[in-house]
Amino acid sequence: MLFYQDLKDAPRALRTFTGLDQSEFETLLTSFAMAWHAYVDERHRQKKTRIRRVGGGRKARLASMEEKLLFILVYYKIYPLQEVMATMFAMSQGRVNEWIYKLSEVLTMALGHAHCLPERDPQNLEQILAMCVSVDFIIDGTERRMQRPTDPVQQQDLYSGKKKRIRSKTTSLSM
Repeated sequence: MLFYQDLKDAPRALRTFTGLDQSEFETLLTSFAMAWHAYVDERHRQKKTRIRRVGGGRKARLASMEEKLLFILVYYKIYPLQEVMATMFAMSQGRVNEWIYKLSEVLTMALGHAHCLPERDPQNLEQILAMCVSVDFIIDGTERRMQRPTDPVQQQDLYSGKKKRIRSKTTSLSM
């Protein structure tokens, strides 16, 4: 089974599996722990008819915050099949699927709390730049295939001079 305690002592392996070094992992861990507690509190508020006390029942395979964060970062970094993740973390494929959905939401909350999510709306660019003075930004552009318009004026506007398919460019800002 893959444990954070083993990878903490091997910085190269930690970076290989998660894409982060130990200090970056620890920094993200604080936001992740806060997001996890908020997620659990929200789930307990939604379930009003609880039979067991909180903490009762079977103990989770991913017991510590480090293991939870390692699990979801490994999934996003190398994107293995769920059966491979099940073997790596000694659990069933169904349980891996449940953890992926839970921890993906928690990681999104944690990155949003730390203001590390990419900004998708270019209208908010000035706000983001004013808020983060000393942060580096990356502007990423992607192209999507689109159907050729039938109007000759629109065709002329979209024509790039190359004999390729017509594509629409989408630009996003990442921090």
